Amino acid sequence: GVLPAAVEALAQGQGIICPDACGGEAAWAGDLEVLAPRTLITLVNHFKGLQVLTPPEPRLADPPDQTLDLMDIKGQETAKRALEVAAAGGHNMLMVGPPGSGKSMLAARLPRLLPPLDPSEALEVSMVASVAGELTDGRITRTRPFRAPHHSASMAALVGGGVRANPGEVSLAHLGVLFLDELPEFSRSVLDGLRQPLETGEAVVSRANAHVTYPARVQLIAAMNPCRCGYLSDPARACTRAPRCARDYQSKISGPLFDRIDLHVDVPDVSANDLSLPPAAEGSDAVAARVGAARALQSARYRAHTCDAKIRTNADADGKLLEAVATPEDTGAALLRDATERMKLSARGYHRVLRVARTLADLDGSDPVRRIHVAEALSYRRIDLPR
Repeated sequence: GVLPAAVEALAQGQGIICPDACGGEAAWAGDLEVLAPRTLITLVNHFKGLQVLTPPEPRLADPPDQTLDLMDIKGQETAKRALEVAAAGGHNMLMVGPPGSGKSMLAARLPRLLPPLDPSEALEVSMVASVAGELTDGRITRTRPFRAPHHSASMAALVGGGVRANPGEVSLAHLGVLFLDELPEFSRSVLDGLRQPLETGEAVVSRANAHVTYPARVQLIAAMNPCRCGYLSDPARACTRAPRCARDYQSKISGPLFDRIDLHVDVPDVSANDLSLPPAAEGSDAVAARVGAARALQSARYRAHTCDAKIRTNADADGKLLEAVATPEDTGAALLRDATERMKLSARGYHRVLRVARTLADLDGSDPVRRIHVAEALSYRRIDLPR
């Protein structure tokens, strides 16, 4: 927790004394005096003028592994497209498909598509990591977090808690990605605990001796099988308990949590023909370039429409702001009205379709949201999961 302490010291016009191992971390706070002695004797000698402590230098973490590429994945063109849309607009996404279809591979390749953190974002993310004791060697990274907790994670591990009210995985993924594989295997109470952070961007951890609010503006990427065995729609390995197996399996995920997910994507088994194809011509770098261009459009748009610096992507925009920047053309608006009635979309669901449609228009470099963008956004809105 040295970095938040250093930031507060700077705000009060003070310096900070910390262990040598934490000096580089404290130096990221800005223009303040940081004394980072190896021993107390060294510190005493510094104040006596017998030796001078050298100011520590802030250091960046080593760049992450860049070997994971979308070209590694055969087939799954619809899922790849959805992953690009999710990256461009910061949208939550759910992938549903049998085991081995590539859901985890797709999620693992998302971080490479995302733009790096800017300096203020990097400091914000690093302060949460510092409180959790996860800032390695005091080095700050510009790479967005990617957290993938196991489905056995408790409420305290995912949302935050413990004796010291530590941040949970949802806060450690702040401004990055929280990947929940095997979504229905998580405790229902744990999943319901995610609803508030996903909606407000904050995780409140309450304990008898502490009441702490941590930032938690995350992009949720989830994956699940259609039923417990995973082979509900596979005629060769048909589920013996269908449709009850699917209904029981999916009932652990509440409707309100489903409603907070913008993109619902089917990830079917990869065919033998797809597996025999050569690698795709387009890799992660080309997709990341389009994502960066779409995010630049969004950043400029929201700077012009709001003073809230936290709103940078379409996923951050609320209903009133969305209606100002994402109202479709007449034919698109008519399609959306009809689909809202037919699909029984809630107000939240309606606005999530608008968000995705706005992102699709941004990827096309289009100022107006057209009918084609609304149609594609609706195709991602809901998978017809057997109940």
